[in-house]
Amino acid sequence: MSRRVTPALLASALLTASLVGCSADARPAGSSQAPSAEPQPTASATPRVAVGTAPQRAFAVGVRQLKLNRDGRALPVTLWYPAAGDAGGAAKRSAKAAEGRFPVVMFSHGLTGRPEDYATLLTRWAAAGFVVAAPTFPHTSRGADGNVLDVLNQPADVSHALTEVLALDDKAGDPLRGRLDGDRVAAAGHSAGGVTTIGLFTAARDERLDAGVVFAGTALGVGTAFAGAAAPQLFVHGELDEVVDYAAGRAAYDKVPWPKAMLSLPKGDHGRALLSDGAALRVVSDTSVEFLRWTLYGDAKAKGRISTDATRGDIATFDDHL
Repeated sequence: MSRRVTPALLASALLTASLVGCSADARPAGSSQAPSAEPQPTASATPRVAVGTAPQRAFAVGVRQLKLNRDGRALPVTLWYPAAGDAGGAAKRSAKAAEGRFPVVMFSHGLTGRPEDYATLLTRWAAAGFVVAAPTFPHTSRGADGNVLDVLNQPADVSHALTEVLALDDKAGDPLRGRLDGDRVAAAGHSAGGVTTIGLFTAARDERLDAGVVFAGTALGVGTAFAGAAAPQLFVHGELDEVVDYAAGRAAYDKVPWPKAMLSLPKGDHGRALLSDGAALRVVSDTSVEFLRWTLYGDAKAKGRISTDATRGDIATFDDHL
C-alpha cells in the first residue's frame, strides 16, 4: 500500500474487479498445471514445528537488499534481520547479524506498495527474532505497470525468493551465513499480498511454510483448497474495509482447515494503520509477534499471550481457534 492512500485504494479496487471473473481454481499465468477434475491434496491436522522457546529480548535491526531474478522477473528483496548491538532506533544498513539461528518470514506488499511502506511493522518482527524477507514485485509495486492479474504469478515469486534467501545460510562470506533456520518459515502479506499469501497455501502450496499471516486478504483467483501439512493462520481485517470487503476475508478464513484465528478491527479500514505507529498497529504487531513466536519457535507461552494482546484496549475482537 502506498502512503498516497487514494491511488492505493483505486488500485486495490482494480485488483478485486479483475480477479472476480477468475475461477477459484485459477492457476498462475504460464503455469504448466491445468485445472483438473482430480481430487485436490488435502490438509493434514498437526503443526510440525518442534516445541521451543522464542527469545524474549529485543534485538537491534539490520537491513540489506538482495537483487534476485526469476525467469526475467526482477525481484529485489529487502531483508530485515536481528542485528548485534543495542535494541531500538532505526534499522541499520548492513549491520552485523546477531548470534543465533532465526526463523524466516516472507512478506508480500499490497498493490502500488513497496516493502518499505511496512517498515514499522516488519522491523518489529525482526526485533523480536525473525528474519523478514520482502520482495518488490515486478508488476504490482509502486511505479510498475500495474498489471493486477500478475498477482497470480506472485506466489511463485515468493517461493523463488525464499529459496534464494535460505541459500544465504550456506553461502561463504554472507553476513547471514549460519543465521537462518530453514525449518521454521512463514508467509505474510497485505491486500494483494494477502492474496499472494493465501495462494502459497492453496493453488501454489509451498510445503516449506509452517504458518501464514493474512492482512486484508481474499482468496479471489487462488481459491481455498488449503493443502499440505498443517500451517496455522492468523487473519487480520478491518470491519470497515472499503476495498476488500470484510465478509470476503472472513469467507477465506472460514475455509482454513488448520489452527486459526481472526483479529477483527471494528473501526479498521483497508490497512492504513499498518503504515505508521499507533494503538491499532501496536495491537496488530504484538498479536502477530506472539503468533509467530508460537508457530515458528514452538513457544507455548507465546500462544497463551496471543489472545491477551489481541483484545487489549478494546481495539479488536478475536476469533480464536488456535
